[in-house]
Amino acid sequence: MTASLAPTLSTRLALTPETSRTGLLDGAWWPRSRDLLVELPLLVDALERRWGRITRVIVNPTRWPVVPHKVRVAGHTVHVGWFTEQDPDKMILLSYTVRRCDLLVIPPETELTAAARLMTAAATPASGLTAGVLMSDEAATGRRMRDARSSEDAWETEGGSAALPSLRHPVVGARMIPLPGNPRR
Repeated sequence: MTASLAPTLSTRLALTPETSRTGLLDGAWWPRSRDLLVELPLLVDALERRWGRITRVIVNPTRWPVVPHKVRVAGHTVHVGWFTEQDPDKMILLSYTVRRCDLLVIPPETELTAAARLMTAAATPASGLTAGVLMSDEAATGRRMRDARSSEDAWETEGGSAALPSLRHPVVGARMIPLPGNPRR
């Protein structure tokens, strides 16, 4: 028999630093799929070093097509429960040591830059932001960025940059301030 040649994927996880300052979230997890049977063992394995043996996981079923009752993880069983009242963008993990870990769950299809922003925001110590607020803020940011790109595209196609090349500035809303020694006044 040959060993599996499939590469081991690392868990895309960002946790708050261990401090006395606590926030509403302990970090963020960005799974590669919506398959809890595949994704949960990787997450639990990564968290057990810090949180102790994870025994229970609670999710909102609206984000997971199948919620298994039990998942085998590294020699033990993790019980999975679901509550529709829970924030759909949050996962709660409970450990044997009676510790709780609340994670923002970033949808697998999220683009890299948005996921990085969300992971950083969720791992900020003492943050008062909920998973739902972070996700709605990111959605609004994404809309603003798309709107800005489409406005710039329209400007380009209408000949805006060719007509006024000196007025173009990379920062939206910034004022142009002449540099010292600039002949334009």
